[in-house]
Amino acid sequence: MRLDDVWVRYGHGPWVLRGVTAGIDAGDVVAVVGRNGAGKSTLLQVVAGLLRPNKGTVTERPARIGYVPERFPADQAFTARNYLVSLARVRGDDPGRIAEWAERVYFTGLLDRPLRELSKGSAQKVGLIQAMLTRPDLLILDEPWEGLDAQTREQVPVIVEEVLAAGGRVLISDHQGQTTDLPGLRRWDLSAGELREAAGADDRWVVVEVAVEASAVDQAVDTFEAAGHEVLKIRGRREHQP
Repeated sequence: MRLDDVWVRYGHGPWVLRGVTAGIDAGDVVAVVGRNGAGKSTLLQVVAGLLRPNKGTVTERPARIGYVPERFPADQAFTARNYLVSLARVRGDDPGRIAEWAERVYFTGLLDRPLRELSKGSAQKVGLIQAMLTRPDLLILDEPWEGLDAQTREQVPVIVEEVLAAGGRVLISDHQGQTTDLPGLRRWDLSAGELREAAGADDRWVVVEVAVEASAVDQAVDTFEAAGHEVLKIRGRREHQP
């Protein structure tokens, strides 16, 4: 599929995406990286068909898309099982695969729990299950490791490889550097609304966490960005210091 000169903004606000042109072919796995607020989730929603560009076109979008948002909307009056069964029937998926996928992501014991009672990580598992029920030709994962337990985190690369092996394609938003070991990974760098594909298959990257005094954060960010590095996330540290 292709995005050609795609521009997106919300209302009359600033442009979130500016002239994005890119393509994802069968067998591709692409990681979108950029600092918080760079527009990664917006880009993924455009690719999924959930958000229409203000300008530009999206063509050759696969028919079967599995989309897992960064935060699954769990405030709903269903149990996880009822939600998944109803969604499968609406989309023409096989509800019989729910038990299989619940076991794979260690969710079987929570299938009959109301969605609104689930933790963020457990709700993310529901998002993964519903995305895979459709046997996606395009799997879109927005920060898929966020909130998941260690066992389920290990399943994400396996799921990606299975989609690719079936001739599908995968697009992942990743600010934690979890995708670096995926074979054949392409990387899209998103900054100031503009997309740049990293050159060369050997363009590897790592995430380095650096702790600085609160008063020095702005200076540190400026220094790192001036050196060509990306500041992906800033966390406040509130623990008591002896």
